[in-house]
Amino acid sequence: MAKTVAFYTLGCKVNQAEGESMKRLFRDRNYKVVDFKEAANVVIINTCTVTHLAARKSRQAIRQARRLNPKAVVAVVGCYSQTAQEKIAAIPGVDLILGTQGRRDIVNLVEEAAQGECLINVVGDINTAGEFEELPYEFSRRTRAFLKIQDGCDQYCTYCIIPYARGPIKSLPPAKVREAAVAYVKKGYKELVLTGIHLGLYGSDLVGEVDLAQMVQELAEIPGLERIRLGSLEATEISRKLLEVMGANPKVCPHLHIPLQSGSAQILARMNRPYTPEEFSQRVQRARRLLPGLGITTDIMVGFPGETREDFAATYKLVQDLQFSRLHVFPYSPRRGTPAAKYASQVSPRSKRQRAQELEQLGQQLARKFHREHLGQTLPVLIEHDRDGATNLLTGYTGNYMRVILPGADMLKGQLVPVTITEAQDEVCRGEYSPQI
Repeated sequence: MAKTVAFYTLGCKVNQAEGESMKRLFRDRNYKVVDFKEAANVVIINTCTVTHLAARKSRQAIRQARRLNPKAVVAVVGCYSQTAQEKIAAIPGVDLILGTQGRRDIVNLVEEAAQGECLINVVGDINTAGEFEELPYEFSRRTRAFLKIQDGCDQYCTYCIIPYARGPIKSLPPAKVREAAVAYVKKGYKELVLTGIHLGLYGSDLVGEVDLAQMVQELAEIPGLERIRLGSLEATEISRKLLEVMGANPKVCPHLHIPLQSGSAQILARMNRPYTPEEFSQRVQRARRLLPGLGITTDIMVGFPGETREDFAATYKLVQDLQFSRLHVFPYSPRRGTPAAKYASQVSPRSKRQRAQELEQLGQQLARKFHREHLGQTLPVLIEHDRDGATNLLTGYTGNYMRVILPGADMLKGQLVPVTITEAQDEVCRGEYSPQI
């Protein structure tokens, strides 16, 4: 019987990149990667725990994996494994629990689990993992390459479980970053997305003076690499040097994702966020001055313990003032083991839902406004290999992260092409391929 493995990955771009790397480890050992709903000898659940909902989805995926493949080896890895191994061990049918380190050995561990009848739990102390865990880069994504260059976080926001799941700051050495980027270019990738848990602190743990701005500058000099996109960055880490590198290199996408979380000074302080609303606003305004046309997306948390209607109103106003191009809004959910889970004045679920809905509606208005500002402009769009499921039109993203759908032939897939924006909607723009530009 052929060796087969199925994956179910939840969570952020870092998780997605790690999932692709683990697929490569199995392929290198002659496993065929199949869809999660197909029959498989091995099923890997790559978990997330950033919210209560993510943790619940992780548990649901574990149970579904066992129902779909009663005789398979079921391995649970990732952030939820690292922080909740006892809960996972209590779920019937789990054969292997692995956290956010030691994943290079996952194939050996799975094959060991297949030979025995006892649960194998190899979750270690993440705080003792001082070096970046290098996983092989994989070429299964066809349009853009996600390159994880940083892991870990030392911020300890009071609501966040991630430092307990990922441990201290760790960076991939610059030579390894360049090596991976060159390999992706040779495979035909046009866009490289740099990811990390605390990406803005890339290099802070390495001997020498490498930082994110310097790394981006070096990557921009690689022949054949057409686009570099940055993952999420904290406002305090968006230096003038980084903005100048972005402005001087057309290869670097004019897009920043900067989590705000709250526009209330009181709530930001309770969250242990490293800025005030005024400081955040100043950083955004500086970025826009230095990078005209910049797209800025953000995360907003509603219903943090103690958030009053006045606190929420301050958030709403700041979002209006800063005119983000897209919002990701989510309600606060207590994470066991974090300080905020024990805070008094927990906000009711109903208030959380109402506040989330208000901000989501504002986010739709801001996205539509941002899209309308680009009507008639011709912008480079990287065409995805998969068509839009609803319309069967080609789909892709501009440098400032507007999603565009357009008619066109399959020969455009995977290419960076000029597209004129003809229609602005809340979620997408429509466009026309403009080869004469």
